[in-house]
Amino acid sequence: MKKDHYTPQPVDTSDIKLPKELNLLVESMAKNVHEVWAQERMNQGWVYGEKRDDVKKHHPCLIPYEELSEDEKKYDRNTSQETLKLIIKQGFSISKKK
Repeated sequence: MKKDHYTPQPVDTSDIKLPKELNLLVESMAKNVHEVWAQERMNQGWVYGEKRDDVKKHHPCLIPYEELSEDEKKYDRNTSQETLKLIIKQGFSISKKK
């Protein structure tokens, strides 16, 4: 397959509704997604910069999750929600230890 003909085909999870009790998990996962991403970037030599600069390796999102804009948090939440939906769609269940 050529790169210029790639068409993403994610699993359709539109029929999965996450239970409300997973909302805290979604937020916790979203924060961790950001932390893992930021750690990897920093390991690659990236630092905070007001504007993204791929040559200088500056990125404005190399800040704590709590300081991200809502749009950036939404991106991480979506990743977390879709991951949880896929887990459920594949027949697995998610439960909290008591």
